[in-house]
Amino acid sequence: MLKLNKVYFVLALIFLATEVLIGVCLHDAFIRPYGGDFLVVILLYCGIRSFVDFNSNYTAISVLLFAYLVEFSQWLHLINRLGLHNSAIARLILGTSFAWNDILMYTLGVLFVWLIERLWRAI
Repeated sequence: MLKLNKVYFVLALIFLATEVLIGVCLHDAFIRPYGGDFLVVILLYCGIRSFVDFNSNYTAISVLLFAYLVEFSQWLHLINRLGLHNSAIARLILGTSFAWNDILMYTLGVLFVWLIERLWRAI
């Protein structure tokens, strides 16, 4: 079950580099908040598929549920409850504020992955 898939691995690296560039270089009101959330679920999906040969539907749904869980933890202010509000790493990973737009972008990102997987298999 554990086997390196070079295509997904390269894609994961590309999406990781893109996320880092967005986080470091862009401070706009569109690409950083929306594009970053859209791409992060694709990054997670490709990262998982790089090493584990799970069913694409299962992986996509799992990534989406994980993203929802992280966003829901922001709604609960979990980072404050855990006393991690001063940790830059925790703030980066868990985030700090709930937004319905994030939920929408995670959903669109996973739907995009699902659509690309379907189209790729049809070829």
